Parts: sequence; C-alpha cells; structure tokens
Amino acid sequence: MANTLDSVKTPLLLIGGGGHCASVIDVVESTGSYEIVGIVEAPGAEYKELMGYPVVGTDDDLESLIQQTPNCLITVGQLKTAELRKKLYQQVLALGGQMPVIVSPFARVARQVEIGAGTVVMHFALVNSLAKIGHNCIINNYASIEHGASIGAHCHLSTRSTVNGDCHIGHSCFLGSSATVLQGRSIVPETVIGAASLVTQDITHAGIYVGAPAKQSLGNRPEGS
Repeated sequence: MANTLDSVKTPLLLIGGGGHCASVIDVVESTGSYEIVGIVEAPGAEYKELMGYPVVGTDDDLESLIQQTPNCLITVGQLKTAELRKKLYQQVLALGGQMPVIVSPFARVARQVEIGAGTVVMHFALVNSLAKIGHNCIINNYASIEHGASIGAHCHLSTRSTVNGDCHIGHSCFLGSSATVLQGRSIVPETVIGAASLVTQDITHAGIYVGAPAKQSLGNRPEGS
C-alpha cells in the first residue's frame, strides 16, 4: 500500500487576489506540494473566489487566519512601487506567519543559489549559479538572473527581463518586461526600469528609467526619490 504521507500537502494562504494571484496559483499548483486553502482580499473587495479558491477573509482577519494557516504567500502584484507587498510581508511575519519559497518545476535554478523567504520563481525563469535573491520577490515567467547577480528584497523582475552576471539590484526595484541590465551594473533601491529598456551604466539615483540606453524620466520620479 502507498505511503499516505507522500501525498500530504502543506496548507497555504494566499494574500491578495487579482491577475498576479491567478498566475501564482498556477505555479503553486504545478509544484504539487501545497494545498491552497483560500485567498485574503482587501476590505471591500467584490470577489468571492478566484480559479475555484474561495476568498476566506480580508486583511482585517489576518491574525485569526494565520493562526489556522501559518504558511502564507503575498500574491499582490507589483508595478511602480513595492510598498503594499512590503507592508503585507511585514504584517504576516509580525503575526507569526511563515513564507515558503515557491519555485515552478518548469524553472531552472542552479546549485548554490540563495533565495529569500516568500519569493516566487515562476514558469521558465532561469536563476544561474551563485545568484542571490532577497525575500518577497517576484521572478516572473522567462525572467533570467545570471551568475553571481544579487537581487534585493521586494523586487519584481517582469516577464523576459534579464539581469546579467555580477549585477546588483537594490531592494524594492521593478524591471519591466524584456528590460535588460548589462553585466556588472548596479541599480539603487526603489528604482523602476521600463519595459524593453537597456541599462548600460550604474543607476545611482532612484527614479523611473526608460529607453535604450535607459535614461531617467524626470517627470515621473517616484515620490520621495
């Protein structure tokens, strides 16, 4: 008779609905390791379920929900700012929650790679040898992180973005789809790199950068930069 322990899945609570959550659900399901017990939405959200999983409460219910299901994942998306994901991550930890690392079985993660708690490595992403990724990051479909690169906490590397070898990306950065950072370049925290932009030089002042080569868009600098 088969060992029933082999089929036991870890209960997992998803915090934040919407399109990114739907994509993460597919990644979580593909691992075969977790049972999604439900989704936590913002107060006043209209949705009652997503992809067959119920909305089990709002952010106001987090304390009791985490007592029941300690393993959580932040599934709110991240575009220009990481503030909401950071706030939820810190709230979950303060309430005693735990953040597993989720890696798609269709991604390739090399040996001797460090990945922080709550990070999701999505389908067909590549994380090469000696790379380091901080906590609560999104490494989206087909994103590539090359050898020796480091990615700070709360970053989102969008679809098909590329961080080449020995780069350093500060915390809370966003790289748009197909953005590329050339070998050995550094980007300061809380910087946005637009879709298809090419970073050819170190970025030393936070802001929004677009184009090839990437230049700062002074009219759209994030607040406080």
